[in-house]
Amino acid sequence: MSEHIWIYHERQQALLCGQHALNNLVQACSFSPDSLAEIGVQLDEMELQMMAQNNEGGLRSKEYLARVAEGSGNVDPSGNFSVQVIRAALTNAYGLSLPNIRQQGALGSHDVTDVDGFICNKDSHWFAIRKINGRYWNLNSMQERPEVISHFRLAAEIQSLQDSGYSVFLVPPGEELPPECRASAMRERGLPQYWWREEDLVKGKSDAITGATDPWRNVGSGMRLDGRSSAIGGGSTGTSSNISSGNTVDVASMTEDEMLQMAMQASLETVAGEGGASGGDDGDAIGIGIGDDVPVPPEPDTSDKDAVRIQFRLPDGGRVVRRFRKADTVGGVYSFVRETSAGSGKLELRAGFPPVDLSSKASQTIDEAKLSGESIQCRYI
Repeated sequence: MSEHIWIYHERQQALLCGQHALNNLVQACSFSPDSLAEIGVQLDEMELQMMAQNNEGGLRSKEYLARVAEGSGNVDPSGNFSVQVIRAALTNAYGLSLPNIRQQGALGSHDVTDVDGFICNKDSHWFAIRKINGRYWNLNSMQERPEVISHFRLAAEIQSLQDSGYSVFLVPPGEELPPECRASAMRERGLPQYWWREEDLVKGKSDAITGATDPWRNVGSGMRLDGRSSAIGGGSTGTSSNISSGNTVDVASMTEDEMLQMAMQASLETVAGEGGASGGDDGDAIGIGIGDDVPVPPEPDTSDKDAVRIQFRLPDGGRVVRRFRKADTVGGVYSFVRETSAGSGKLELRAGFPPVDLSSKASQTIDEAKLSGESIQCRYI
């Protein structure tokens, strides 16, 4: 079986185009609405703190009071994020900058075709353009599929976007984006329905193969080529694909209200309700003492190359950010929350969008569970 080049292209959900633009740029499902919103809240707090310190009158100044009254300047309830959030997310996760293409020195002595990735913004819409396997692709989440842009047309396309009112930001030449997907195993970093086989797109096939329809997608994973499980009970042991595998909801065909309702329902869903989907009473019994026998892992130094940051919304409403090592288990994360916040009953941790219960991932490492940079919601039930 020969490997293919795969292109990741998230489709529009609600007004989360900023999230989709980032994920399409890095070719992975790396950013969630929760993690981006948390960055927005942190930026708001920093801006207010600076205004309180620098403006005459401090907390009573007209500027400060007006800024408080207008609400967040970095994120709104519909899921739209500011460029400061987009930049901070990309810098925090990948160490990449994102200057405006009009900024002096942004391109240096390079040509526009030396740039590997762009993010474009107009009003509240964001989308990415990314070089993959030597070709540029328009990864606009409003489009059904990725669209190729020739090298010859790239400069004209960028200029046309600017002429129509778009702000164009770029990943400067010399800064490296994550590698493109050149193996089926690498598709685990994204949701299966958003992967497209490059050769089909180049040929303009109307029935282009995606990660969800690839007949080889389950080879070696205990699945048959027809997509049915070869394991007893048909259970799944995946990690990030748990959100989109199994009984999948076709979010692309849902209205914005339906998607928001699905997210709210998932975040309020009881653990008992989840027990039947993950194995019945045994799953509930296992979840009661998650992390009880796992010590709280020591916090690594910021210089540790294996250190990752996780943000927590604690049961009392407080927020805390803590470093862990990639090899620490999710069970250790439960122990940390239990030690940090007093409470009674069963501790429930949820992450992602829609928020997914982490109890089934207790034995996984933080790296395997893809919790690096995530925002975790905590509560006792």
